[in-house]
Amino acid sequence: MLSLLTNNAAMTALQNLSQTNRNLETTQSRISTGLRVGSAADNAAYWSIATTMKSDNGALGTVKDALNLGSATIDVASAGLNAAKDLTNQIKNKLVAATQPGIDRAKVQDEITALQDQLKSVADSAVFSGQNWLSVDSSDANYNATRAVVASFTRDGAGAVTINTIDIDISTKTLYDANGNIGIIDKDRTAGGSTIAVSAIDISALTDSAADITTINEYVAIADEALADIVSASSSLGASKARVSTQQQFIKDLSDAITKGVGALVDADMTEESTRLQALQVQQQLGVQSLSIANQGSQTILSLFR
Repeated sequence: MLSLLTNNAAMTALQNLSQTNRNLETTQSRISTGLRVGSAADNAAYWSIATTMKSDNGALGTVKDALNLGSATIDVASAGLNAAKDLTNQIKNKLVAATQPGIDRAKVQDEITALQDQLKSVADSAVFSGQNWLSVDSSDANYNATRAVVASFTRDGAGAVTINTIDIDISTKTLYDANGNIGIIDKDRTAGGSTIAVSAIDISALTDSAADITTINEYVAIADEALADIVSASSSLGASKARVSTQQQFIKDLSDAITKGVGALVDADMTEESTRLQALQVQQQLGVQSLSIANQGSQTILSLFR
């Protein structure tokens, strides 16, 4: 039935064209933003999950920075301990040389004193980001023997957030401690009848007497004990460094996995969207043609009155 008031064909064509335009707008938005889910209106569940995961991934980025900072601090302390190991070994060698009868021990002591001063300089210089693990004052109100490196950020099934750390005890790695002189170098050690710190060893007044030679041998034992402590501290720091490095790689892999997961939820497949865009553009053109043809149908009514 032809009606002047109601054009069913035009209404149907207009509805189809409107739906095509809406689909075309959605596809163009996905292509321009690269997102299949750009807002909660697109898919509330996916958007919520992706938003939370992106936030957590940002926190993991901060964890990576903290691990890098902790790794650098460990590297500085390790470098200081390595230098201290070499210097302490040199002191030990000088003491061994001083056991030789007739040697000028005053001159040997000049060399030892220079090495002792260098040890203190190394410990005081091992600073990174305001932290010095080798030269401390444990009586300071802000002192904490346990240094924590932020290592992970986790969220459990209930949404509770936990921040975990790698704890490093520096009390056994300190070379100098102004509070009671209990560092590796400034701590009094006992060997035989001698009690002295490596930093205080002085052989300038010692002679070739049997008692003095015994004292020098005891100093050698003290220096060797300090050297063993430095080696142990270096080994412990090396283990901490390895743990931090492993965690750095894990956090990087975890961050990449989360990024991929978020992409799978919200990213648009550009190949699929470009194909859909071309199809919708053709549908839009056909819809316009269909609407035009439907609108022309009412013109046939005029022919009935000619």
